[in-house]
Amino acid sequence: MADDVFKALADPTRRRILDELADRNGQTLFEICARLTTRHGLGLSRQAVSQHLAVLEAAGLVVSRREGRYKFHNLRTDPLKHIVSRWLGPQPPESTP
Repeated sequence: MADDVFKALADPTRRRILDELADRNGQTLFEICARLTTRHGLGLSRQAVSQHLAVLEAAGLVVSRREGRYKFHNLRTDPLKHIVSRWLGPQPPESTP
C-alpha cells in the first residue's frame, strides 16, 4: 500500500489535486478541473483529471461518493499518517551532555 501512496504522490498534478481537496473537500470533477485551471494554470481535460483521481483512489488518498448524478471526491489522510508514523513514530528521549 505504501508503494501506491508514493507512486500517487510522485506526480505534481496529483499533489495539486490533493492540495485542492485539502483546501475544500467534497468537490466534483468539474470543480476540481476548474480550480486546477484557475489557480494553477493547468488546462487538463476532465478525462486526465479523472485518471489522476483513479490513481489517488487506488492509493487510498481519495474516496468518492455518489449523490444522484454527482460524484464528490474527498481527501483521506490515513495513508499519509501511516507513512509519517513509520519514520516519525515515537522518538527516543534526547540525552543531554
